Amino acid sequence: MPTIHFEVTSALPPARVLNALIDFSDQRPIVWPNIDHAHFRVHGQGPDWADVTEGNALAWERNRYEWNAAAGEVAVRALESDAWAPGSRWQYKLLPTPTGGTRIEVPAVRTPRTLRGRLIAISLPIFGRRVLKSDLERVLERLGRGPSTP
Repeated sequence: MPTIHFEVTSALPPARVLNALIDFSDQRPIVWPNIDHAHFRVHGQGPDWADVTEGNALAWERNRYEWNAAAGEVAVRALESDAWAPGSRWQYKLLPTPTGGTRIEVPAVRTPRTLRGRLIAISLPIFGRRVLKSDLERVLERLGRGPSTP
């Protein structure tokens, strides 16, 4: 069961980062380019949760997002996927920096369910941390250059 952990620091304030993580509007595949429109669907949503399918040609998953805005936490748990076992998960912990930005801590536990998942999982310890960190940095950088809402 591959586990990766990475941290990203952004000049964006925690509320802005949180809004980007929990925005499930039709803008999500634009804000997060590793999600394609064909794999994006919101099944249900409430004030502190969302049930969402998202992904791309590599893999898709239906996730349960739950968040606590006051604590600066977003938990993502896989419900079903073409690659990952139910219970595979991510967590985002948003910590304010002294300069008004955000340090984001991200642990991810990925349990492969299929051959595709096992093949992806083999590369996670080698490339996953770097790729996922870079993807998040690019999203936050773009948001910092854009308008005040994701």
